[in-house]
Amino acid sequence: MKKTLCILLVIMMALGFAACAQQTSSKGGKVAIITNTVSQNEEEFRSAQFMVNKYGEDKIVHELWPDNFMTEQEQMVSVLAKLAADKDIKAVIINQAVPGTNPAVDKFLETKKKDDVLIVYASPQENPPDVAARADFILQPNELLMGNTIPEQAAKMGAKVFVHYSFPRHMSQVLLSSRRDLMKVKCEELGIEFVDATAPDPTGDAGLAGAQQFILEDVPKMVEQYGKDTAFFSTNCAMQVPLVKACFDAGAIYPQPCCPSPYHGYPAALGVEVPEDIVGGMQDVIDQTTKIITDAGLGGRFSTWPVPAAMMATIASTEYAIKWMNGETEGKVDQEVLEQCMADYAGMSIALEPYTEGATTYDNYYLFLMDFLTYGG
Repeated sequence: MKKTLCILLVIMMALGFAACAQQTSSKGGKVAIITNTVSQNEEEFRSAQFMVNKYGEDKIVHELWPDNFMTEQEQMVSVLAKLAADKDIKAVIINQAVPGTNPAVDKFLETKKKDDVLIVYASPQENPPDVAARADFILQPNELLMGNTIPEQAAKMGAKVFVHYSFPRHMSQVLLSSRRDLMKVKCEELGIEFVDATAPDPTGDAGLAGAQQFILEDVPKMVEQYGKDTAFFSTNCAMQVPLVKACFDAGAIYPQPCCPSPYHGYPAALGVEVPEDIVGGMQDVIDQTTKIITDAGLGGRFSTWPVPAAMMATIASTEYAIKWMNGETEGKVDQEVLEQCMADYAGMSIALEPYTEGATTYDNYYLFLMDFLTYGG
């Protein structure tokens, strides 16, 4: 009898251990990261690859939006449909949440229950009420405050004219058009002439190559017309490399990329090799960039943020998702833990502020801002 009881006790203990193991493993799962291609935004792509290398392909899945996402919306839907079919996907990080993301996420949620998955948008390009309703939280540089900070930085660098390149698709976005309007007002306050210039949309008929060629040809014309103390800014990621190169060649002023970062535009435009270790190798990239700019006699005329905003969004969101899957957050949206994940990457404290539009505040739509890194300044 005692022997039988002992056997039963052992079996019950074994079943208990198995149950505990199942409960522990149920906290795990995979994180899917969706980014643009290298040609659209190398930083987003590289940051996702960094997380794949850190945690392995069994933990991190990296998918890509199509290059011409504006005309390939069905392909975007298929990307999310594929992820929805994977029962182990517990979190989706979308950087950038380009137009077409919302219907793709809707398709994803036809299979997945929203309570069971974490959905993160970085730099969304659709209306705030729509993105806030789908994403658990959103990360975006504070585009509105940049309407003041970028012209102010340009003024410090000696700008007398400020050229703003964009196109109708971007100007249809509330945040970007509002920022442009703020830039106009701030430039007037600072005594800087504001030039509202229209460039080809890289997703339009001219394509990516046509848009980049336009920048390379138009910047010298602008400098010839307005002089070297002209600051240039573009709302589009794919235009940053030709814009940095054209400003460098013309001796103009470049206060900030659209997605501020030492990696955005600068390395490719100036021939600086990006290291495999994109986190540990960043200071070397900054040092090389500074030397090239100062050697050309252009110190103090080029700047950015000291930390890559787009890469921080991918890396911090992924780290947060893993903590959430492991039960290390207070609910799905734990601002304190998220800020710490961002600080761990940035090496400095990051404060998140909710986005307010009119009388509406979106508590899950987080904006952040940093000071400038001025090369040779």
